[in-house]
Amino acid sequence: MLRDYLPKYYFEGNYNCAETIVRAGNDYYNLGLHDRDMIMVGGFGAGCQCGNTCGAVLGAISVLSMKYIEAKAHESEDIRPVTLKLMKKFNERYGSVLCKDIKPQSFKAEYRCQKTIETACDVLEEVIAEYDAQKAGQN
Repeated sequence: MLRDYLPKYYFEGNYNCAETIVRAGNDYYNLGLHDRDMIMVGGFGAGCQCGNTCGAVLGAISVLSMKYIEAKAHESEDIRPVTLKLMKKFNERYGSVLCKDIKPQSFKAEYRCQKTIETACDVLEEVIAEYDAQKAGQN
């Protein structure tokens, strides 16, 4: 499971929510990212550092981008529907995708945003499995 990588990056590596999701996704989905590549999502943590869109959600979208975009997002037939599916499922779980709304529901000092990252891992895995199965059924 994708969430099995969470302790390695979130607690042992001390990465933020977005970095944890991307690093875990890189391992789990064999995305081929290098350490330096994953630095680009660091600013997404804590809702882009200001409580806006949850870093775990943005990290999950980054994984989707690496998985489904070949060269340019607007040339991909997959990225929009799979991203919309992820956003919808995350909204269903928390009623929002904003860090400022999610944090009061799941943040605890002893484990910080672990619950939100676990949810993001589960939603990401679910969305990818459903989307890939749907695509396979169309072929």
